[in-house]
Amino acid sequence: QAQLVESGGGLVQAGGSLRLSCAASGRTFSNYAMAWFRQAPGKEREFVAAIRWSPAIRYYADSVKGRFTISRDNPKNTVYLQMNSLKAEDTGVYYCAASQTVATVPGDIYYWGKGTRVTVSS
Repeated sequence: QAQLVESGGGLVQAGGSLRLSCAASGRTFSNYAMAWFRQAPGKEREFVAAIRWSPAIRYYADSVKGRFTISRDNPKNTVYLQMNSLKAEDTGVYYCAASQTVATVPGDIYYWGKGTRVTVSS
């Protein structure tokens, strides 16, 4: 069974930074696009960022563009999300995801992690 395991979430003050990691196990995600989604209380799960396998073209939601950076270390089968200048509205559970093509809607995702919580205090 393939697994995606997120880590790095926690409590941070507004303006601070966090780096999330997503480690894959059970299979390789070679040729898969990787993505991050998030879900705030009472809201739908929303797209945050994605990165293709090769070339590593990146995509971002407008709300995080310029503040977040997605990257991947393919030999380690790991994807990262560097989050800077965090805002209170960034609070939510962040989910790692994998798909055969770049996906910006949850229905197109093949594999999901269980999530890691990010809380930004103001």
